[in-house]
Amino acid sequence: MAKSALILVEGISTMRLYVQAAQRLGLHPIILSADPTQYDYLAAAGSESIRVDTDNLNALIRECIRLREIYDIAGITTAQESVYATVGKLCNYFNLPGPNPTSIELCCDKFTQRQLLAEAGVPIPAYRLAGNAADIESAAAEIGLPVILKPAVGSGSCGVRLCRDADELAEHTTYLLGGEHIWESSPRILVEEFAKGPLYGLEIMGNEIIATAAAVFGPPPHFVLHEFTIPALLTNDQNKRIADVSADCLRALGLGWGPTNIEVRWTKRGPVVIEVNPRLPGVPTPQMVQLVYGIDLVTEHIKLVIGGVWDLRRKHSHAAAARILTPDRNGILEWIVGESRAAATTGVTEVKFYVAPNTPINCLDWIGYVIAASPTVAEAEEILQRAVELIEWSITSFPTLGEQEQSAATYRPDE
Repeated sequence: MAKSALILVEGISTMRLYVQAAQRLGLHPIILSADPTQYDYLAAAGSESIRVDTDNLNALIRECIRLREIYDIAGITTAQESVYATVGKLCNYFNLPGPNPTSIELCCDKFTQRQLLAEAGVPIPAYRLAGNAADIESAAAEIGLPVILKPAVGSGSCGVRLCRDADELAEHTTYLLGGEHIWESSPRILVEEFAKGPLYGLEIMGNEIIATAAAVFGPPPHFVLHEFTIPALLTNDQNKRIADVSADCLRALGLGWGPTNIEVRWTKRGPVVIEVNPRLPGVPTPQMVQLVYGIDLVTEHIKLVIGGVWDLRRKHSHAAAARILTPDRNGILEWIVGESRAAATTGVTEVKFYVAPNTPINCLDWIGYVIAASPTVAEAEEILQRAVELIEWSITSFPTLGEQEQSAATYRPDE
């Protein structure tokens, strides 16, 4: 009998979780990637990586036909937004469970997403679509500064910036349209109202909200996540209003199969939808949900992908907090210490460093993260802070024009 395989198309941040979950379910994970070397660390875990153009549906079909001669392909999936619609089409071709590719394509175009949500009466920020500098300037004048500029297609907050005045608007316009930004499609820019208020992330499976996280970004003008806590401390009325809005989002966008992540800000108008992402969130959210409720989002997603029945029942109710370690400048990460000390802190469940010493780094990068868990949010946040204070690093700034030598600064996050 042929071995049952799970095909994983890209998915950098959560790939290890998917490989481990697939193996626990008795499946052989096979990674299809345009650059398999980025998954070399998984070879020892028994996974298989194959080079293929993952933006090319026909190339993926040919590779899966070849693999089907060797394996029983139980399912095909991804956690990477940029290839999710293609994966949906791949699932359709092989008559396997998967997301609706049309809905995914509509959702991943942020302008189209905005249009569909607005037509459905979902509260969203004011927005305009721009294709050149004049359009951007005109849209910003209509909406009123500050505004957010973001590519209409993209993920991971790439190219997203808060523009607080005319100078910042001009600077980021030049960055986006002047050749520095790498576009996934033809240059189209969303100019959006900056909705002010606490940020919440809803983790949804099917039509059910599994968890609501409170999220905090680092300092502006960029949107780099700094800290998460689950559960978000909301009133019953806030929870109900956010749940109602999320249900409206799913209906408007034709979603409701598999995982969805919705970002909402609680403003003076109540919940305002910032973005709907038709995928599972990246780390550290899946680990936190499992710590808090005992629900393994990755495993349950795979069950759906292979035609099984998922189990979304909460096993318990605790609290978890995570801190994203980020630099305050561009430069060279000379050294970083404290991983073992932080990991040994009672209540800390995971410490992960992404960047090795002597590596170039910029202020949008993640150095790593720390996760802590406890019976209450306050206790989890206290444990997290103690652990983060044990981590230190040194960044040598890149030389600025006219400087004769680099200067090094050692600091702790949040100092």
